[in-house]
Amino acid sequence: MHDADETLLLHLNEAIATTRDKETLFNTVTTKLRLIFPFDIIGISVFDAQVKNKRLFLRDYFDVGEGAGLPTPPTYFTPIAGSPLEGVLTAPGVNHETLAELTAKYPEFESFQRMAALGIRYLTSVPLRLGGRLTGALTLATRRRPAFAPADDELLGKIGSLLAVAVANALAFEDVARREQQRTLQLNVGSALLSIKQREPLFRAVAEELGRVVPFEYFGIRVQRAGQQDAFEGLAEFRRGPGPGGPLETLGPDRYQGPNRLDPAALYGQASALLQAPGLYTGDEFRALAVRYPLLRHVYEEYGTRALLVVPLWQRADGAAVLSLASADAHAFGPDDLATVQTLAPQIALALENLFAFEQIEALKAQVEQERTYLIDEINTTATFDELIGPSDALHAVQVRIAQVAPTDTTVLVSGETGTGKELVARALHNASPRRARALIKLNCAALPAQLIESELFGHEKGAFTGASERRIGKFELADGGTIFLDEIGELPLDLQAKLLRVLQEKEFERVGGSRVLRTDARVVAATNRVLADEVAAGRFRADLYYRLNVFPLTLPPLRTRPEDVEPLLRHSVQRLSRRLAKPLRPIRPADLAALQAYAWPGNVRELEHLVERALIVSQGPYLEFAGLPAATGAPAAETPDTAPAPLQTLREQERAHILTALARTGGRVSGAQGAALLLDINPKTLEARMKKLGIRRTVAAG
Repeated sequence: MHDADETLLLHLNEAIATTRDKETLFNTVTTKLRLIFPFDIIGISVFDAQVKNKRLFLRDYFDVGEGAGLPTPPTYFTPIAGSPLEGVLTAPGVNHETLAELTAKYPEFESFQRMAALGIRYLTSVPLRLGGRLTGALTLATRRRPAFAPADDELLGKIGSLLAVAVANALAFEDVARREQQRTLQLNVGSALLSIKQREPLFRAVAEELGRVVPFEYFGIRVQRAGQQDAFEGLAEFRRGPGPGGPLETLGPDRYQGPNRLDPAALYGQASALLQAPGLYTGDEFRALAVRYPLLRHVYEEYGTRALLVVPLWQRADGAAVLSLASADAHAFGPDDLATVQTLAPQIALALENLFAFEQIEALKAQVEQERTYLIDEINTTATFDELIGPSDALHAVQVRIAQVAPTDTTVLVSGETGTGKELVARALHNASPRRARALIKLNCAALPAQLIESELFGHEKGAFTGASERRIGKFELADGGTIFLDEIGELPLDLQAKLLRVLQEKEFERVGGSRVLRTDARVVAATNRVLADEVAAGRFRADLYYRLNVFPLTLPPLRTRPEDVEPLLRHSVQRLSRRLAKPLRPIRPADLAALQAYAWPGNVRELEHLVERALIVSQGPYLEFAGLPAATGAPAAETPDTAPAPLQTLREQERAHILTALARTGGRVSGAQGAALLLDINPKTLEARMKKLGIRRTVAAG
């Protein structure tokens, strides 16, 4: 061996021992090596432990310009068999071949045609061995025939052994760096998981950190809930914007629209078998999946996806969760990427558990608060009567029907004229049911604009529409475990009738602006003063919804058909309203009672209630004064048997007239011993406020 050769080996050995940076190390190696062997292209490949697959570790170019049109070499493992490097497995030493010989053996190897165009004619391959084990190969390519002597082959063999050590060291350093990178990633992700509680910012932070290590174009986390075998709910989906390291774009439900839209939930459901174990599907493997699964074929063709990485976060009896990455690059992911994502899986799974628990606590807090607010409102605006009152057979039949259906979860349709007490029946059904410990939630379908009813029924997400500044829980969500009373159901718009039908059939819905499927266990009681069968015939009400609601029909008889109920209703109303208005109890004249029993009551029980309230306000004598008492059809008025009754005044008109009468008696005086306030038994300040509201001036009163 020449002194120059020994010097080269010493320099290489020193460089390998002292240099840790891969680029610096192999720049030194190639520079020293070219002093002895003037090559034009150098390549170093490494083999896997089984010596079945290879990947390019290093390639450098000299005198041919940065590759000069040569294809970018793959950095992933490919089979050794069928490639020019398979000769290294059979030839124990240095091997010299011409490019023409190799091209004849491997005509499909594209790089050979490019090398030929650049004037490359000769290739030398040197096996790399470490501890007697084949670990890779060194390839030198030249334009001119190299003049190798046997001593040169021996030197190349020694250089190969040194390079094997250098490559092993570099791979070890890369592995250490990768592990350090993984630890940093875990720390950064852990920090995000601890500090962020909102769903979208949390998973965006996770995706951002992961994207620094794994080059994905799509990031998604989906969860399968218990009892939903094929439904994977999207928790977070992001797409990488254009350019290297482009920004993450949130993928909302609107992405999956149009004739070529993709239903991601159906995709995950169809490919659920793939989601039960970690998987890496690239190149031909992903193409085979696209042939097997129609929806993956759609992703392959429409979105250009060529690689998929899947890591289950959990797989258990109450559901599953999976994280998936995708890319248009067929070789975007490797085993190291899969291992990296797997190291994060326990952290992300724990974060999901915490997030769900936090969201459930927040939802329960919001529900309790809304139920509290709702129940306070219920107390303040309670229905007309505490119970169904009256001895009539018609009312007794209704009470029997309520007792029959109340213990069940059957949907009830209450029909009857306005004011007959349909809401009261709904409350009686709820209070007699096993659901009485939860709230009875009411919604009047005629009291809101059509565009707001859906939000009231199903709730909305923040930003779902203009003015939606925060998430709102809908009536069905609030009524979970209780009863929902839908009054004036016949007023519901046709498009919402279809959504209501879905809730009745499937017990599930989505908030406005949301994609998460929510379930509700709410018992439905609907009410209408219309004849829904006629509405169906007229095309204003869906027939399928009508039959869903009309499972147990319950019709309330009008008050005019049960005059025997008038007296107990009157007495109950007088007692209750006297307490509420702080008025003394006054009896009812028999003549007035007879007139009220004979009246047709077009407003039914509600009209009776309002009549009693007016009488309590205006009465001053020993009896209740029913001013403008309604007369029965064909019967004379109670106050003046020989004349027709006066037109019925409004409550405001009666109150104004009553105050004017009191002021006339006191000469316009409001307060003091001789004032109208004392006569009316109210506070002078209250009387002055009422006079102002009713437009009564003292000058007018005194005049």
